Amino acid sequence: MRAEILAAGRGRGGVVAAPLEPARPPDRGRPCGRREPKRRRRPRARVRLTAGLIVAIWLGATAIADDRRPPGLRGVGLEQHLDAALPLDLPFRDESGAAVRLGDYFGRGPVILTLVYYECPMLCTEVLNGLVKSLGVLSFTVGKDLTVVTVSFEPHDTPVAAAAKKASVLTRYGRPEAAAGWHFLVGDEPAIARLAETVGFHYAYDVTNQQYAHATAIMLVTPDGHLSRYLYGVEYSPRDLRLGLVEASANRIGSAVDQVLLFCFHYDPATGKYGAVVMNLVRLGGVATVLALCTAIVVLRRRERS
Repeated sequence: MRAEILAAGRGRGGVVAAPLEPARPPDRGRPCGRREPKRRRRPRARVRLTAGLIVAIWLGATAIADDRRPPGLRGVGLEQHLDAALPLDLPFRDESGAAVRLGDYFGRGPVILTLVYYECPMLCTEVLNGLVKSLGVLSFTVGKDLTVVTVSFEPHDTPVAAAAKKASVLTRYGRPEAAAGWHFLVGDEPAIARLAETVGFHYAYDVTNQQYAHATAIMLVTPDGHLSRYLYGVEYSPRDLRLGLVEASANRIGSAVDQVLLFCFHYDPATGKYGAVVMNLVRLGGVATVLALCTAIVVLRRRERS
């Protein structure tokens, strides 16, 4: 399932573009044929013609909106490729310079995947800071309950830069277990491009500003490497992050309260957030009411007997 956001912005230290709905070519329609007399035209044909014109106008407006974007931002954004399988055989190097594969970090629990570059003066740092802030609220611990994999999409980034960024992030996080559970990777262009394409992360280098234009988001991945959820922006609701991790783990982590919350809240791919499911809330309230009445009846009968 794919969902995209129609926004673009530029930060002081980086250029950010939220996902843009891709324009699709207008329907070419059916081959022209002999025109029928007006008296034989059916109402359904008119309805189809009107609907086709509306769709054509909407597609044209979308294409114009895309053309109005600065050249450096065209094609930059994020597409949700929910349930897509990550290429776990991709080769990278970790912060120590050791050769690793992406799949080395999967199989034990849910994984948070972030795509940044380590020399980014502002936006990428804000993504990591926002993630640290949300993780700090949760009882889940990196290195114990989940894994975080941060991959640089700048092929010139080095393990030295990755190690420096890891030290900075772990200092902010403040949990010693995270040293073995939060990994900072660098790689060559082919591996980076394949990973970015798989997750729908589209970016471009802005020669004028000498920095990358890119989307800001984190991705939650199942233990077997399938994309589960996308959370947009540079700040992530602890509730959304917790529910997303519980879902990505196939309920291997979390409590009974989390299961109730997942019953009451549903992930919306269009916003990358969890929203209340009204009918489920009504059902839950009905069950609670019935239980309360049954409990009251039992208590009253016991009092009468005593």
